[in-house]
This record gives sequence, structure tokens and C-alpha cells, in this order.
Amino acid sequence: MDSLSYKTISVNKATAQKEWVVVDATDQVLGRLGTKVTKLLRGKYKPSFTPHVDCGDNVIIINADKVRLTGSKWNDRIYLRHTGYPGGQREFTPAKLMAKEPLSLYRKVIKGMLPKNRLGEAIINNMYVYAGSEHPHQAQNPKAIDLNSLK
Repeated sequence: MDSLSYKTISVNKATAQKEWVVVDATDQVLGRLGTKVTKLLRGKYKPSFTPHVDCGDNVIIINADKVRLTGSKWNDRIYLRHTGYPGGQREFTPAKLMAKEPLSLYRKVIKGMLPKNRLGEAIINNMYVYAGSEHPHQAQNPKAIDLNSLK
């Protein structure tokens, strides 16, 4: 038998079927929302998933200010960053980060779940976060997805 009846299809940048998706963050737990959005960004829900290619969807998160954290994590969880100078370690809580800019909290949480390479840095740019229910991406005809129906 010279030919196979099946072939493994590897998607490249030109053949990736990227879509626009709207996710509502109202009353969603931040970490669980983050894992599902990360899978959408990577394309893991698609049968043509290829690990080394950006084949995921463009995700729009609306109502980002209505997300919740369980327990007392708003003030007890501490994120760290360093300025690069001696004694330059800075710490901040999710409450401070959310008050400053909701995008930065989502970006920090979801970026930690993506690959730590050039692909991960490219994929995080496919996420758009808005505090209200309005977004400027109506021209792309995004489809709304219920995160509770995804695994």
C-alpha cells in the first residue's frame, strides 16, 4: 500500500482559520476564565491545533470589571515585579491592579498560562479587554461564546 488513508495536517500561518470571539466576564472566576480564554487563544478547541503556530482565535473580553476572585484573593494575593535596580522589587495586589487598569490584570493572568517564548508573546496580542459591554470590533462580526459550555 503506497498511500495512506489518513494524513496529519499541520496548519501554518496562511491556512489557519482564525475567528473573532466575544467572552462575557460577568460573575466569572478569574482563573477559570483565564484557562478557557488561553485555550481559545492557542486554538486548542480546534481539531487543526498545531502547537508551534498561532492558530487560535482573537478573543474580546467584555465586562472585565465584573470578574470575581474567590476568598480574599483581591487583597491577599501578591504579584511581584522588579525594576532592575537594587532594592527595586515592587509588590501589588489584584485590587490595586484592577483599579489601575483591568487590562493589566487579565494580561498578567493569561500571559502566565501561555508559552514563555515568541509564540506566547504573539498570542497575547490577540486578546482585547474592555471594562464595559461595548467594544470597537463590531466590524469583525464576533460570535458570542458561553464559557460555561466549554471544558
